[in-house]
Amino acid sequence: MRKPLIAVCLSCAAFSVQANWSLELAVTNNYLFNGVSQTDKKPAFQPGLVWEAGNGFYAGLWGSNVDFGEGTKVEADGYLGYFHQFRDFGLDVGLAQYTYHGRSHSSELNFRELYLTLHRHHYELSFWYSDDYFGFGGGHLVVKLARSFALSPGWTLQAGLDRSHSFDKASYDWEGKSGFFHAELVLSTDLAGFIISAGLHTTTLKERWGDDALVLTVSRTF
Repeated sequence: MRKPLIAVCLSCAAFSVQANWSLELAVTNNYLFNGVSQTDKKPAFQPGLVWEAGNGFYAGLWGSNVDFGEGTKVEADGYLGYFHQFRDFGLDVGLAQYTYHGRSHSSELNFRELYLTLHRHHYELSFWYSDDYFGFGGGHLVVKLARSFALSPGWTLQAGLDRSHSFDKASYDWEGKSGFFHAELVLSTDLAGFIISAGLHTTTLKERWGDDALVLTVSRTF
């Protein structure tokens, strides 16, 4: 999936004068994915490249170091999507491909995911669905509701709650259960072009991968 997505980016950029590129660089003390640490609670460097066509279509590449304890070291993802702003709400829909690298077996974790987000005022309702979650087979769904609050000028607080659910426990389960909840409270500000955020995260998981976490992130978009 990564090569087709790269080809889409390059070919569309060549034919659209309205196309816009942006590069984002981020560092964080702990890479969480739906509340679960992907770096064994260690820091991560996360570059991302986004192309926007100017008509709602966009594509991008994103990466991070990871540590699952079995030799996989790098996550490299690609995505292709479309955003449209209606009068009362925004719609964001797309397809993402997750790929993993480091050992010969790392590619067995690769999976694709459909996503859809509805934006209305300060609320977001998001859905992510995979038919082969982390290569284990079986359908998997994440549903998230988030609300943003504008505090003082330049400061934003976001509260979110999501549920991860596996439709086939024989293929993928969460500590013997079909799913778990993840809650977050993230405070963000813009300081001289750098986005600085501090987030409190908690899950209903009991093992160390889903422990409560304070996540600090600094990012800059060019």
